[in-house]
This record gives sequence, structure tokens and C-alpha cells, in this order.
Amino acid sequence: MRRKLTIAAIGATLALGLAACSGGGAGSTDGASEGSGGGGEGGLVGVAMPTQTSERWIADGDAVKKGLEEAGFEVDLQYGNDDIPTQQSQIDQMITKGAKLLIVASIDGTALANQLQAAADAGIPVIAYDRLIRDSENVDFYVTFDNYNVGVQQATSLLVGLGVLDEDGTAVPEVTGPFNVELFAGSLDDNNAHFFWKGAIDTLQPYIDEGVITVPSGQTDIEQAATLRWQQETAQKRMEDLLTSTYGGGTKLDAVLSPYDGISRGIITALQNAGYGPSRSDANPMPVVTGQDAEIASVKLIQDDVQFSTIFKDTRKLAEQAVVSAEQFLDGEDPEANDTETYDNGVKVVPSYLLTSDIVYANNIQSLLIDTGYWTAEQVEKGQA
Repeated sequence: MRRKLTIAAIGATLALGLAACSGGGAGSTDGASEGSGGGGEGGLVGVAMPTQTSERWIADGDAVKKGLEEAGFEVDLQYGNDDIPTQQSQIDQMITKGAKLLIVASIDGTALANQLQAAADAGIPVIAYDRLIRDSENVDFYVTFDNYNVGVQQATSLLVGLGVLDEDGTAVPEVTGPFNVELFAGSLDDNNAHFFWKGAIDTLQPYIDEGVITVPSGQTDIEQAATLRWQQETAQKRMEDLLTSTYGGGTKLDAVLSPYDGISRGIITALQNAGYGPSRSDANPMPVVTGQDAEIASVKLIQDDVQFSTIFKDTRKLAEQAVVSAEQFLDGEDPEANDTETYDNGVKVVPSYLLTSDIVYANNIQSLLIDTGYWTAEQVEKGQA
């Protein structure tokens, strides 16, 4: 009988996975199969992850693989190296190998229609993992975080950093601005980027309308703010261009909305090169910079008062939920969903299981990340897994 996975087992796996990476750099096996393991009495499950250039995706892949093996499945784990044809080919191979179920974190959520149709023709259920797969009726389930709320949290933390709100969300009436803010978004081919953006903009818009926040560049559309493939270098270049075009002549930048820690680090590099900081306590202070994913390099920056905040999405819980949903599918059950209205992929509303996230500031790194075993105090101090 397959053994149900526990959070503790997933947590141990994630810790091992993170210990194998450093600073979000690409692994030497990016795009290659991670093989299979376990007894495999439950059959083969294909797990397609987008990249190894982010430490979180390495950890997610390791945790899902270990969890499935603990539950009695054989696992084919593949990383797509941020290359769409590579991921398409990997999923094709999983189907050919006879996978009973697919768990897919897509590179481009619109590029897998043929693979999903082949899976449907073979009777293979598909679980979209963290990133919604769009424009296909052959997406059976979605496990993710409440991504609109992630955007709300990012914007809220920016307002806290500016002193407009207290950490409990209470308005500070005497703080009226105006504050100069620039906006960054994720990759437009990732459905989550749109949810993050909408949650953030819905939160910031009243302050923009009241003149508390201004966007001097005028770049307030997601298409203008987008960062292809969430790349740090792309974000750094855009921040450099914004500083050159908009912030000459003594105009100061007060805050930057960033949707992901890698983007945040690119932004921070550009700001430091332009003479801001190096921290928020310097004479020319680092602007408030938000983030997401609690990557260790950014947690260290938060501890050092360089980056202001990040959003912690405990991917141990996400991996566990993916395994639970997979077991339910393969036991002939409908997976438990807690949202059946929000995630319309353009063809259907995909039943989903949403998890909650937390805002990380310097003063709660200990309670949210260290006490829970996500990172150790030594890793935070070094800024390295």
C-alpha cells in the first residue's frame, strides 16, 4: 500500500535539495533527466520542471520526486532548461514511456497543447504545478499558491517600506508622499505573472490616484514592466535604462515593485552601481525593493537591510499537495479542490488547490524561515545554501 507523504518528509527533502544548490545558479545537469527511483509499484509519474537556474525549481523537483517515491511511484524528473522545445520533447518522452500521470511546471503556459492532447488521448491526467497551463481543455488540476494575494502582499510590503502602512496594514495618516516608484512584472508567458501584477496594481492604484505614489517613467502597463523568463540580467538592464532616462538631475527613486527575488537582485545591482546604498541606512539609501520566493541570497540581503521584503511560498507544502493530488487521481478519485472559480485557462476553469504565503521582513526571518527549517541560521548569515 502506498504510504501517504508527510510534511516532515517533504521538508527534509527540500532541505537536501536546497543544500545541493548555491545562490540560484544553474546546475550542470540542466535539461537532463534526474532518473527514477523507488519501488515503482504505483507506476511511472512524469515530472516536468522549467529550469535549474532558480534554486526554488531545483528544490521543488527534488521534493516532488522524493514525495512520489515515498508514496510508491517511479518518477521521471526532467528540467527544461528554459527552452520550450526541450520541455515539449521531455513530456513527449514521458508519455511514450507510459507515465500514468504528469505533473508539469511549464516554461510557457501556452506551448503545450499538443503534448496535453497526446496525454489525454492516452488517458493520462495532467496536474499543472504552480504555473497554470493555458488554452487547453486537457489540464485536469492545478496546485499553486493564491497568486493574486501574492501580488497584494508584494504591494503591501512596498507600502510598509515607504511608511505608508504599518506591518499590520494600518494606515499612517501623516505619511502622504509623494513617493517615486517603478514597477516590474514577471514573464508574460507565465500566467502567474498576470495574477501577481493584478494583485499588486489593485493594491497600489488608490495610492497612485491620490498622488501618494507616482511612477515617473510612466511605465504602468504590464507589457512595459515585463521581464522575459524572469531573468536577473534583463531586470538589471531595464533598471539601468530607467535610471538613465528618468532619474537624472537629482530625482530620487523611493521604491521598486519586484515580483521575484532574482529580478530584485538585478534591480539592486543596477541601483548600487548608480550610487544608491549599498543599504537602506546609507546617506543615499537603497530604495524599498520587494521580491518573492525567499531565495537565500535575497534573504541575506533582507537581513543586511538591502532588499526590503520577499514573499515566502513554502514549496514543501506545494510539493506535498501535488503528491496528494496525484495519489487521489491514481486511486480513481477527484482531487480535493478549494477553488473552482478563479483559474480560467482560456478554455476551462481548472479546479485548483491554493496555498497561502507570507511576507518576509528582516524582523521575521527567524520565525518564518529559520524556526520552520526552511533555511538555517548559518545559511542566512552566509547568504548561501
